[in-house]
Order: sequence, then C-alpha cells, then structure tokens
Amino acid sequence: MPYSAEHKQRTRAHIVECARVLFNRKGFAEVSIDEIMASAGLTRGGFYNHFKTKEDLYVEAVAAYRDFNPHERWPQLDFDPARRGSAFARQMVDVYLSHEHLDDVEGQCPMIALPSDVARAGTGVKRAYHGLLERMAGMLAQGAEASAGAEAARQRGLALAALCVGGMVLARTIEDDAFREEIRAAARATAHELID
Repeated sequence: MPYSAEHKQRTRAHIVECARVLFNRKGFAEVSIDEIMASAGLTRGGFYNHFKTKEDLYVEAVAAYRDFNPHERWPQLDFDPARRGSAFARQMVDVYLSHEHLDDVEGQCPMIALPSDVARAGTGVKRAYHGLLERMAGMLAQGAEASAGAEAARQRGLALAALCVGGMVLARTIEDDAFREEIRAAARATAHELID
C-alpha cells in the first residue's frame, strides 16, 4: 500500500531537519547522503523518493530556516511574533545575538554556520541563502520605514543583519569565553543603537 501524501510530506520534512542539523555541525561537503538518511532512520534508497541530489536537499535545509520560530527552540528567551516595529526588531537582535543561539551549533542560523559552503555552492543554494537574508533584513527593518522611508529602512535592516551575522560568526570562532562574550555584547549594543 503506498504512503499518503501527508506521510510523504512529514518524511521529507524530517529528512530536511536531520540534514539541517548535520550541515550545521559538519558543513555540506562533510555530510553524506548515507549519514543524513541514517540520522533520519531511513535507507539511502528512500532519499531519491524525495530529492534528486544532495544539493537539492541543501537548498531546502537553508530555506527551511525562513520559518524558524526561536521560541520553539529556546523557550526561555523572550520572543513574541506578534510584536511589531522597533520592538520586534529589538527582540530579533536579542534572540539572534543570545547565548542560547551562540552555543547551539545544531540550531544555529545557516547564515552563521554555512557562509563558506554557500559561497562555493550552486545557484539554488545561493538563491535560498539570499532569500533568508532578505527575510531577516526585512524583519529587522520594521519600525524604521514610517520615520525614515522604505530605502533607509531597507539599508538599516541590511546593516543590522550584517552586524548580527558577522558578530555571531566572529564570536563562534573564538575559544576565549570572555572575548567571545565581548564580541557578542558589542554587536548587540551597536545593533540596539541602530534600532533606537
């Protein structure tokens, strides 16, 4: 008896989530299809029922983060998706530049975990990464459009996204805990200044 469309969709989503975690941990090149499918509790042959290539899966794994809800991953953080304007942008900065995000390799944003991989990837992956950055910048631009205009708000959103991602990439590479914290805190404080 063939599986239902709903079952197939759930299985595909499970494969994407397992792959996303492995890509975050090890990078695209170091993760095999066999490893992904073993993590999902499935066989390699099942992979091709859902994806043509590992890069197709990579595209979906990057794009899946667009709908990430930080409260589901880190319930202790203050995050309310109903907030609007600069209050929403401030909470995004606080969550993005949080200790929880910094320490959670498996749950981290692909913009932190995978920039070098994406730079070497194909068009589909770059398009998904671009879409993720556009979404983040748009969310961080909230509240500025009314006072500054659409173009200035977009520039602020892009600057905030670059500051958040860059701050986390640098902090992630540092082993000295005090210096890591200094980088994270400096990025957060400067981001708050840009919002206020």
